[in-house]
Order: sequence, then structure tokens, then C-alpha cells
Amino acid sequence: MSELSWIDLALSSARPQAMGALLRYFRDLDLAEEAFQEACLRAVRTWPDKGPPRDPVAWLIFVGRNSGIDSLRKRARQEPLPPEETLSDLEDVEGDLAERLDGSHYRDDILRLLFVCCHPELPATQQIALALRIVSGLSVHQIARAFLVSEAAMEQRITRAKARIAAAGLPFEAPDASARAARLGAVAAMIYLVFNEGYSAGGNQRAGTPFCEEAIRLCRLLLRLFPSEPEIMGLTALLLLQHSRLKARFDAGGGIVLLEDQDRSLWDQRMIREALALIDKALRHRAPGPYQIQAAIAALHARAKRSEETDWEEIDLLYQSLERLQPSPVVTLNRAVAVSRRQGAQAALDLIEPLEDRLSGYFYFHGLRGGLLKQLGRNREAHAAFERAIALATTPAEAAHIRQHLDGLARDVTAGTTL
Repeated sequence: MSELSWIDLALSSARPQAMGALLRYFRDLDLAEEAFQEACLRAVRTWPDKGPPRDPVAWLIFVGRNSGIDSLRKRARQEPLPPEETLSDLEDVEGDLAERLDGSHYRDDILRLLFVCCHPELPATQQIALALRIVSGLSVHQIARAFLVSEAAMEQRITRAKARIAAAGLPFEAPDASARAARLGAVAAMIYLVFNEGYSAGGNQRAGTPFCEEAIRLCRLLLRLFPSEPEIMGLTALLLLQHSRLKARFDAGGGIVLLEDQDRSLWDQRMIREALALIDKALRHRAPGPYQIQAAIAALHARAKRSEETDWEEIDLLYQSLERLQPSPVVTLNRAVAVSRRQGAQAALDLIEPLEDRLSGYFYFHGLRGGLLKQLGRNREAHAAFERAIALATTPAEAAHIRQHLDGLARDVTAGTTL
């Protein structure tokens, strides 16, 4: 790993804990973010020569806190700072910060930050976007891609959320049990999107894995707060099942290995067992929800010892249930894969063709459509769909996978099959 790569990885991993602590200290979203960024710049300047600190998170909190205090002094033109109790409820002081902060302190800060960002005074879309930006440090481009909107629209959404928090003077306090329950859905959605960002990082597992692991860790913390909530059980199970396939999803060169071609002996059986137990427990509550259904679909793949044993009929039925609970063109797109296995490529193509307007900027729509057209022998249309998909690819692995399809079509032309 290059010098800058390991620093970037350390800073990304440390962000949730450090931002949580700095926000709890300063009670000002912009100031906390500014302090964290200054600490990151200091790290980039000093870590290459001096090496990483023993505890990067504690170091970033310490440096960020000092930077934020300096910024406050400048803003106040050297006027005395307000009393300490108006700035912070931290019990530690700078001298022993690095020694005393550990994961148990960070846990409360991260959950506090999650629930603060998901304040009901903010529209739901602003809650999740703000949490993704502040807690996980995703770029505006990454968040916009997750929401299938333009970067300009997402930038406006995040800016409005920050402005609304500042104007309303919303408290940066951990909400009580009732408020936590009310905000749980938005927090779960944010965790799900954080996981997906890591999961879709392509063959760059080193960059994506911290997002996935952080999302799973946060799910487990939510389970401690809501031990009888079946949707949190379902979400945790879903993420575990998806992450269990990490070692099999890419080949040695970082290329995508499709689910049916994966070496299932590489799947993490410990994660799968934990997930299946959670699904069974959730289903006993008889309160099905979107995360539980998605987890049940993933479980059917996990239980199949070989790809040929996959119960595509049951998967199709589960996707139909998901469409009723949570109508979405992406859900229908995913269902089309099961339909193609049961009823053939034409039935799947008929299902997704009406989605084109809504998913015109979505990589997976054009990739699946190209594959279905290729199966039907409509090579010219397949070529156009793959060209559109490769233009929308967000990782080298995605682009390389589509390139294989295009190369296959080119070979067909060479062999005498025209487009």
C-alpha cells in the first residue's frame, strides 16, 4: 500500500468516532467538521515522517479539539472563551485524552451523532444525506449516486440540512428512548447506504471493507438498543450475509466474480450462521419488513450449496412481497434476475423495459438489459446497452466486467455473427 493510501484509510476509518466526539464537544456541526478536516491535514503533513500515532482516533480528536478552540478564539477576536461547560460535557482533559479514550467511549458518540443527524425537524432525505456526509465522510458524488440524483441537487440538500439545524438551534443531545424509536428508520437507512458504499467499491476491498465493517458494527450496537426490533435483526442479517461473500466476489486481478460463479467454500460460514439465526429470530415476530425480506432472499443464496440449487421461485415471490412493501424500480430490477431464471430472458426484459426512464442513469439497469438482449440474440441492442453501462461504471471492476461482454460481442462478429 502506498504511503498516502494507508493514511487515507486510517482517516476514513477514524472519521465516525472523531466526528462524534468533536460534535459532542463543540455542539456546532460546521465547527466540528472544520476541526476534523484541520486534524486530517495535520496528519497528512506529519504522519509520513513521524509514523502513525498509537491511537489515530484519539490523536485526531486531540488535534481537532485544539484546532477548533483556536478557531473559536479567532472568531471572538481574542475575547475570553465561554465557560467550559457551555462547550463540552466531556469528562477528560487534553493531557490524558489519548490514554483514556477507547472504543466504549466512541460507541456512544457515534450513536449520538447518528440520531442527531436523523432529527425529525429535517426531511427524511436530508437526514440520511447529512448522516452519510458527516458520520461516514462520503463525498457528495458518492451520496448523489446512492440516491440516484445529481451532485448539484445533493449538495443543495446537504447545505439546506446544515442551515436548518443551525437556524433551529437543534440540540446535539442523545435523544431519549421515545425519540430514538421515532428516528430508528432513518438511522437504519443510513447504515444500509454506508454498507452499500463499501460493498460497491469494486475490487478495491481495502477501501470498501471499512465501510462494510463499520455498518455491521453499528447494526450490532442498534441491536443492543432495540433487541426485539425484527427489522434491525433483518438489517444486521442482510449485511452479514452480503459481507460473508467478500473473499469470493473478486478474482486475483480485482475482477468481478458473479454470484453463480463464486467459490462458495470461500464464504464466511461464521457470518452466515449468525445471520441465519437472526433471520429465524426476526421471523418469529411475524412483522415482516423490507430488511427482513432482503435478508431472506440473501439467505436462500447462502443455503444453496451450488448455484444450481438456488430456489429462484421463492426468491421471485419474496421480491414480489418487497415490491408491495417498498415499491421501487431498483427492487423490480433485482426481481428481473429471478424472473429470467424462471421464465427466461424475454419475460425479464418485458419487466424492466418500463423502468428505463427512471433508471436511465443507473449502471446496473443497462448492464442487466444488455445481458438479457445478448441472451435473446439481439446483439446490436445489447452492444448499445453495454456501451451505456460502461459509461456509467463507477469502479474499474464494473467497467472491466462490461468490457468482457463487449469483447464477447466483438468475437461473435469476427466469427461471422453480425450485430
